[in-house]
Amino acid sequence: MMQSSCSREHRHRGGLAIALSLWVAMEAQRKKGQTGMSASHWQHGPAPLLVLSCAHVLCSDAVASCVCLDFGALHSLLINGRGQFNCSLAAAHTPGANQCAAAAVNTQCAPVVFPVQPNKTYRLRVASTTSLASLNLAVGNHKLTVVEADGNYVDPFVVDDVDLYSGDSYSVLLTTDQDTSSNYWVSVGVRGRQPKTAPALAVLNYRPNRASKLPAVAPPVTPAWDDYDHSKAFTYRIRARAGTAPPPATADRRIELLNTQNKMDGHTKWSINNVSMVLPATPYLGSLKMGLKSTLAAARPAETFSRGYDVKLPPPNPNTTVGDNVYVLAHNTTVDVVLQNANALSRNVSEVHPWHLHGHDFWVLGYGDGAYRGDAADEARLNLRDPPLRNTAVIFPYGWTMLRFVADNPGVWAFHCHIEPHLHMGMGVIFAEAVDLVGKVPNEAVSCGATATALMAGGHV
Repeated sequence: MMQSSCSREHRHRGGLAIALSLWVAMEAQRKKGQTGMSASHWQHGPAPLLVLSCAHVLCSDAVASCVCLDFGALHSLLINGRGQFNCSLAAAHTPGANQCAAAAVNTQCAPVVFPVQPNKTYRLRVASTTSLASLNLAVGNHKLTVVEADGNYVDPFVVDDVDLYSGDSYSVLLTTDQDTSSNYWVSVGVRGRQPKTAPALAVLNYRPNRASKLPAVAPPVTPAWDDYDHSKAFTYRIRARAGTAPPPATADRRIELLNTQNKMDGHTKWSINNVSMVLPATPYLGSLKMGLKSTLAAARPAETFSRGYDVKLPPPNPNTTVGDNVYVLAHNTTVDVVLQNANALSRNVSEVHPWHLHGHDFWVLGYGDGAYRGDAADEARLNLRDPPLRNTAVIFPYGWTMLRFVADNPGVWAFHCHIEPHLHMGMGVIFAEAVDLVGKVPNEAVSCGATATALMAGGHV
């Protein structure tokens, strides 16, 4: 029988999953304060498959996390590394839930506490460090003003809750203007997939109330996991703040990427234009810098997909091939990328995918439902006046998202779905730009595969 427990900065071995979260709380200022929050998830029990995600440092807050998951249901959501398993801090408002042990009995069950002074405005920096789930953040009885996304300021707008996809980071302003005799729940719940995990709870502690005083009212209710109209309403409101650099008026190149779910050798894969990315044994940068053409596919990956493809149906060809998916970009060119979502292998299934680009920010020019056609109707949906600068963008089920960036950072950069299993199942591409301008690469960075052989033969990077 499962027993109630709590999770805090867990590290397991012997096939169990790992979750680590770090956060830094800034001291409150006289009029305004700052605090940090990271949200992640944790798996109890043996894991049939261990998928590792790398630590990410988001913006300038030193908020980082490393999460290792399997494909099963998440057992706990964590806020700043702490959560509950098989019990609830708010059991009185959750039918059938067990109340977590008092902090005096089990200190790990004590909720994360955000101490605040009444009648002040705080900047709350929020980062989703999940490897699987999309999340939704809400603070009981409080409005949130979104002012920053992925390290770039946005035109402020007020919401009741914030959707966070894997890799997202936001700054929101919170004004402590509610009843000062109460504390309030901070709630984080699952979005984008059928939730089998209770929301994570923390406490917004209005001083001088005791931090152990749990809020008397029920926590905020997370919107339905498949309420995509709610998600789109939030996402579409994100616009660049005045003064943000605008995108180039036109692009030199357009790359259209169709996301499909496929099969290979009996295994489920994700594919881009029907090619599932497999990371090679030889590092991309070493291969390209040393001219080791035999380590990469000779054929260039497709830059578009059939306009006749029906994104509302499972793929007519469920099979896929593998490749390294390297797109070579000319230095300082402007590139448009269209991300097209589609039906998965099962009918009436299309998932949310947050795509993250390394080495660059991009402008999110627009979104659309259904198949991208590139016609006048699609062009009319694009925003060239104040598109937000991001490094992570979502594509909604059966929809498309269009991005624009300038290839001005020499190197080899991954562009991939930030849901960690999807990346390892093939949902990603590589952008290589001006590799000849990259300085000397440490031998230790390329000492595997064919580059190791070339180095031993006297070559250099």
